[in-house]
Amino acid sequence: MTPQYAGLRTLHNDNKDSGFTVLGFPCNQFGEQEPGTDEEILEFAQTNFDANFPMFAKIEVNGDGACELYQELKRQKPGDITWNFEKFLVGGDGEVLDRFEPRTTPEEIGVVLAKYK
Repeated sequence: MTPQYAGLRTLHNDNKDSGFTVLGFPCNQFGEQEPGTDEEILEFAQTNFDANFPMFAKIEVNGDGACELYQELKRQKPGDITWNFEKFLVGGDGEVLDRFEPRTTPEEIGVVLAKYK
């Protein structure tokens, strides 16, 4: 699903002037899809997909080691994360507005985002 990086870049660029930001949180809990260092993951996304949105350090999203952010996201929209590229739409107040399965494209999210503008 890594080609979604390009769509996420476009979603970020098209909406950043209205205060919207894509945030990337790499995770290696799914088939060891992101085994590299934080720097290697960022370089891959930038080099191959021109990703220009913030990418954070690799985290865990499920289990006892899940970071606090994902604990809160899943508290508001329950269920384990099923794979990389699962996405959350979060309002400026921290409220989770929507949750999207990994195969939901950034273009589909753009349609939903337009409802909140």
